[in-house]
Amino acid sequence: MFKSLWISSAVISSLLTMPAFAQLELQGKFEQGALIRGSVPAGAKVKLNGEVIKVTADGRFAFGFERDAELEQSLEVVYPDGLTEIKPLKVNKREYKIDRIEGISKKIMKPNPQAQARAAKDAKQVRAARDTFSEHAFFTQDFIWPVTGRISGVYGSQRVYNGKPGNPHYGVDIARPTGTVVVAPADGVVTLAVPDMFYSGGTVIIDHGYGVSSTFIHLHKIYAKVGDKVKQGQDVAEIGATGRVTGPHLDWRVNWFQMRLDPTTLVPPMSTVLKQQKTAK
Repeated sequence: MFKSLWISSAVISSLLTMPAFAQLELQGKFEQGALIRGSVPAGAKVKLNGEVIKVTADGRFAFGFERDAELEQSLEVVYPDGLTEIKPLKVNKREYKIDRIEGISKKIMKPNPQAQARAAKDAKQVRAARDTFSEHAFFTQDFIWPVTGRISGVYGSQRVYNGKPGNPHYGVDIARPTGTVVVAPADGVVTLAVPDMFYSGGTVIIDHGYGVSSTFIHLHKIYAKVGDKVKQGQDVAEIGATGRVTGPHLDWRVNWFQMRLDPTTLVPPMSTVLKQQKTAK
């Protein structure tokens, strides 16, 4: 009896002194284009493929898998007691559709030198906003759709404009009439608010902290201004048809620093949300 009790005590003691591997938690879809959010014990250090990931004081962090991410990656956690966990990450490959878009104006398709210079300046502003690092932990919230409606464009699709191949599409498009209100998908701070960028038209970027941000483009009207702190669900803009578009819609993008990710990996399926809205009426 006493031997049995001694063994049980020893087992319990060993469990209490084992590394807290179970305390590494990861949330998200392990597929190309996804944002992954995680938590570790306070004081732990995290690396993705050898690159340091910044962690909040209470152990929360985020990282992304880009559109064509490698399918095998590695997460390293060094716990406060010095023990290290190496966690292999298997990333599911995605297939992307081809979108053919006709009717784009010639001045957008073949910009003159002045327009090219303007577009380059716009791109520099956008990159700077995406590169923002802040210690806000708003990225840990459950995101909501900034607007609901018919999805007219999906993340990752290869765009062909007027018969000419362009860059992949890095957002999700929701088709709604001009003037439809757009809300913040999570708390954040506005880092960019420009009404007339060459390609993206009215453009807003909201920083959710630790490199995670939302971008809204093709806006008709912008309510928020740079420096504004916005709450989830707060009105920030109106849908429009500005920039390189053929009709009114919201192009919503999610970024992890310069990596463009799929917003739909953060929210419930649109069909589910629309069904809930219909039931609630």
